[in-house]
Amino acid sequence: MSDSTFVKVSDVMTSSVHVIERTATVAEAIRNMRRLGVSSLIVERRDDADECGVITINDIAREVITKDLAPDRVNVYEVMSKPVLTVPTDMNIKYAVRMLVEFGPSRAIVVGPDRAPVGIVDPKGHGAKGHARRRRGLLRAAVQATGMRPAPRPSGSVP
Repeated sequence: MSDSTFVKVSDVMTSSVHVIERTATVAEAIRNMRRLGVSSLIVERRDDADECGVITINDIAREVITKDLAPDRVNVYEVMSKPVLTVPTDMNIKYAVRMLVEFGPSRAIVVGPDRAPVGIVDPKGHGAKGHARRRRGLLRAAVQATGMRPAPRPSGSVP
């Protein structure tokens, strides 16, 4: 496959970005996650020299619930993950997948030219556009982008 045609991160990312202020309380983050039906929120950068963060249900469970802290007295910036892996919209998806596999985060924030978050990708395919790509997932899109063929299924296996 030629490098002139490739699948970009923007082709498979989810473009719905849910952002929260770093000074919001964890209680506010929980309410937003429930209302939006998401398990993570992107945390705004403090200024242009800063990087964005992510707060997840796991962060809240690990840093607030298990420590018996009051969610309305803990700020998002105290428990968020930061820095997080960011990738540009025009990056070849095979390189984004390599980074996700090598560094192990559950997701990467997609940023535009101004470094503002514009989407999310994850290796399970939850950040894929359209029903067909959602089923195929990010890893399958990467396999397609590299021109590799998936291994054949053994006869009698269930797809």
